[in-house]
Amino acid sequence: MHRRAFLPLVVGSLTVGAGCLEFLDEEEEITDPGDVEIVWDDLVRDDPGTEDERVTIWGVVRNVGDRTLSYVEVRATFFDAESEELESVIQNVDQDVSTGEEWAFEVEYPHFGERAAAVDRYELEPATGV
Repeated sequence: MHRRAFLPLVVGSLTVGAGCLEFLDEEEEITDPGDVEIVWDDLVRDDPGTEDERVTIWGVVRNVGDRTLSYVEVRATFFDAESEELESVIQNVDQDVSTGEEWAFEVEYPHFGERAAAVDRYELEPATGV
């Protein structure tokens, strides 16, 4: 008896959810990542040569487009000395970034010690501005 009462709730929830997804797809605008420019970045190592070694990228991005962005992502890809990709991490900001405004970001490599010591270089790219 309780299963019969539950089934309409599930079907109703799926119907409402499907409508929401369609609405989001129609209204969502993707801004050209060219609207976001990385103006400064640096790799920082804490406790090098120890099991606590950590690697972090600090940087600053600027909105160079002509409208306010409400969401910005920066993707950091870490490589070893042989240019093998080790990890890719995304950092984002969920606040309005007006035209010409800058946003400081920090991306931490998710591993410590020897794995962090293997990081030789990195690449940054704005992934999305919405």
